[in-house]
Amino acid sequence: MIRVNEHITLEDWELSESFVRSSGPGGQNVNKVSTAVELRFEAARSPALTPAIKARLKRIAGRKWTKEGALIVTAEKFRTQPLNRELAEKKLIKMIRAALVVPKRRVKTRPTLASKRRRLEAKSHRAGIKAGRGKVDKDD
Repeated sequence: MIRVNEHITLEDWELSESFVRSSGPGGQNVNKVSTAVELRFEAARSPALTPAIKARLKRIAGRKWTKEGALIVTAEKFRTQPLNRELAEKKLIKMIRAALVVPKRRVKTRPTLASKRRRLEAKSHRAGIKAGRGKVDKDD
């Protein structure tokens, strides 16, 4: 069981983990020992998360979200299973906490008349500078 905050706890049936071999350099130990953790969280079936939180979590997860609605978190930073398991759980908690934050709605605004005028003046000033860089006639 993983406790995300005082209101949300993830039950054991929602989580499954498997150990795989780590990628990258590391000598003979990498080829023999399966220390990397692949933590699978059945997010779509989780009763602890509301549909809005699930939608935000899916957007945050990106490619880590499967078609079945599971979130897969991997950790292979350390050389031991317990440390990688702890890291994977921390990553999952961090993603869920990020999904709990409701983004502020954007209020549409229009540019002021003064800002439009400043923008056009800056454009014409810049155009004058660039026009001055042209070829010089021999008559002048």
